[in-house]
Amino acid sequence: MTVEQPKRLRASDGDRDRVLVRLHTAYAEGRLSETELDQRIDLALAARTEDDLAEVSADLPGAAVASPSATGRGPAGRFQMAYKSTVRRTGIWRLPERFTTAVYKGHALLDLRAAELDGPVTTIRVLAYKSTVDVIVPPGVRVETGGMGVSADLHGAPGPDAPVVHIKGFAYKGEIEAKDRIRPA
Repeated sequence: MTVEQPKRLRASDGDRDRVLVRLHTAYAEGRLSETELDQRIDLALAARTEDDLAEVSADLPGAAVASPSATGRGPAGRFQMAYKSTVRRTGIWRLPERFTTAVYKGHALLDLRAAELDGPVTTIRVLAYKSTVDVIVPPGVRVETGGMGVSADLHGAPGPDAPVVHIKGFAYKGEIEAKDRIRPA
């Protein structure tokens, strides 16, 4: 009698994104070298199945690849990533209470001037590896920054009931800047 092997599930872009975030986090924690990070990013982007992705990060904390419904995470739109490229969110868009941006050797622009904030307090987590991340906030928003390589260039004082945007970041050979004005080119 032949035992049928279960079919391997194909990996989605969301599955790859979650593994890439874990890889960058492991690098930021000192668990991976720059060379290991580069190699594993290539493997994660080339992964065809969830098993392939699990192999890329099996020796890292929280290594199981889980679907969004299994992790309790909300709908798409809570994460953006740039790998040796540029990514931007501008115009009218919904900003969830927790949002993550990971940029590897690239640039990201988060323009919040027309964004619809989901709550009175929004937390944006940013990882910028040899990258620049600009966060443009509308006047009247209170911005609180923390982490390494995070700065703010803000003018004016927000009111007591102003929405709060927490920017928590880690920039390695790069920068994360919150500002309420766009510098002329």
